[in-house]
Parts: sequence; structure tokens; C-alpha cells
Amino acid sequence: MDRIPSGKNVVDGQPVDAVDMIAALTAAPFVFQDGATQSFTADGGTTYVDRGTPSAGEWSVTGDGTFSSFWPPTYRATYSVRWIVEGGVRMGVSFTDTRSGVRYDGRYR
Repeated sequence: MDRIPSGKNVVDGQPVDAVDMIAALTAAPFVFQDGATQSFTADGGTTYVDRGTPSAGEWSVTGDGTFSSFWPPTYRATYSVRWIVEGGVRMGVSFTDTRSGVRYDGRYR
């Protein structure tokens, strides 16, 4: 079952449209390859949990449709966000750092 209701089909690797970003990020918590988890709230809050230790941050969608995150006190990053689709079902999203190119795949839990 597709986790994100939408009127259109998407393919693997397709950018998440800015208008769909809130729904894509808040549909369910994400699990990353290293076992860390992250959840997002529609009001711009996020919690990342690594080995049982949570940290709180903020997120937003920038004017060009990229994803911006802030982790107090000073860490800021911007990511392009793309769908992970398997068998026609959206399984999560990938976050690619716009500076370094490092990619993190978050799968819906």
C-alpha cells in the first residue's frame, strides 16, 4: 500500500515536489541504514535518534524546493529530496547533501 496519498504516480529517484514535501516527511518515521531513526512534524520539528540518543532540530522547505535542516546550536545543511520507489510503492526518500553529495536513504518504518 502506498503510504503517501497523491493524485500522481512517481518513479524511483524522482524529486519530491515542494508541495508534497510535508506529506512525504511526516507520513511515518524513517529508518536509515545504520539503524538511526528520524521523525518530522508538520510544524517544522524533527527528532533524530542515533543509538538511543535523541537530538532535536528544525526543518523547512526552501523557495527552490530543497530541504533545509538546522541542528542547534550551529549546524545547517541543505538537501535535495528524492523518492525511493519499489514496485510502484513509495518506500521512503533519499536526502542528498547539496554541498558534499552524500546521500542518506530514509525508509518509512
